[in-house]
Amino acid sequence: MSESARQTPALSPGAWIPSGSDWGTHPAWLDTSAGPTSSELRTIDVLVIGAGQAGLAAAYELNRRGLRGFADGTSLTGTYQVLDAEVRPGGAWQHRWQTLTMATVNDIADLPGMPVGSHDPQEQASRVIPEYFTDYEEAFDLPVMRPVLVHSVTREEGGYLVRTSAGSWRARAIINCTGTWSRPFIPYYPGLHSFAGIQMHTQDYRGPSQFERQRVAVVGGGISATQHLAEIAPVAKSTAWFTRREPQWVESGGRLMSGLEVERAVRERVEMGLRPLSVVAATGLLITNPVREALAAGVYRRRPMFTRIVPDGVIQESGRLWRADTILWATGFRSELRHLAPLRLRTKHGGVMMTGTAVAGEPTLHLIGYGPTASTVGARWGARRAVRELWETLELD
Repeated sequence: MSESARQTPALSPGAWIPSGSDWGTHPAWLDTSAGPTSSELRTIDVLVIGAGQAGLAAAYELNRRGLRGFADGTSLTGTYQVLDAEVRPGGAWQHRWQTLTMATVNDIADLPGMPVGSHDPQEQASRVIPEYFTDYEEAFDLPVMRPVLVHSVTREEGGYLVRTSAGSWRARAIINCTGTWSRPFIPYYPGLHSFAGIQMHTQDYRGPSQFERQRVAVVGGGISATQHLAEIAPVAKSTAWFTRREPQWVESGGRLMSGLEVERAVRERVEMGLRPLSVVAATGLLITNPVREALAAGVYRRRPMFTRIVPDGVIQESGRLWRADTILWATGFRSELRHLAPLRLRTKHGGVMMTGTAVAGEPTLHLIGYGPTASTVGARWGARRAVRELWETLELD
């Protein structure tokens, strides 16, 4: 693809920036339009789906315990493979907006066995982290196959059958690490499709230059929303911040809660099969120096959620119109589990019932990046726990 083809296309009024376009997202794991699937069939002990933070951490733990990367002609025993939909290392980090710097990452990106190391806090996370992931894969000689799109996972005797764009795999166990980036969530509000301006999601955010001299409604109560607002406010004609709940600001020295604290906060929901809450719902919004400056400047004047959308803006709770040129939905993501749909894991509450990192009643299927492990910190301890339990379940000693 040429460089010019990657540029953001010109947008006309009424446009909706399409999540899934080649300039805003990584490939969806469930991609039935990817062409014919290879007929090749391989057999393996453990298949890791996804090579982002969680997938690499899982691969490290499997390596550490003595499993070796799969190679054609090897036996089933003691082998594993990592499949990744991306064309290069970096996971979702390579698709983050350019103004997201390492200072905002809060030093939580370290993978086991190899810290990210020193870096300029102002460097782009979308450059530093993919380079780090590349070095990590090479340092530990991790067996990552890419780009591979996973179409479906079904049960069969002794394990699972995984159909992909690069052939099928029989696996005794699966560690699923597909994250959330390919599943942007936009809640429905009356009039959603009547808006005459532009609507986009965090997934499509490229930086404040997109919003110069515009009236921008930012929707969402998480970290992305606050980062977008701080960047957009100085260049926009006006901004309004809409959230369902009052923001919970937390003075914590700019660092996230520990993985164990996050786990305690969200574990109960997934063990009941409920949809997991976001990590921010458990941790609150951290007051970093940029946030403190934006608070002082009055950027974070929160408004209750609007009641409906009209062609020229949104109708506020008070009944008054707030005129908008753009609605930016910073409303989060859902877990990418569409390829697991044949397993019928969802409960009537919409979640997946979990026991630790394993699906309840299915000790050979682990989800990392789901529920209490949906953070960069959680990915590390989740991978360690999942591999330890699989080692015992599969009797790999």
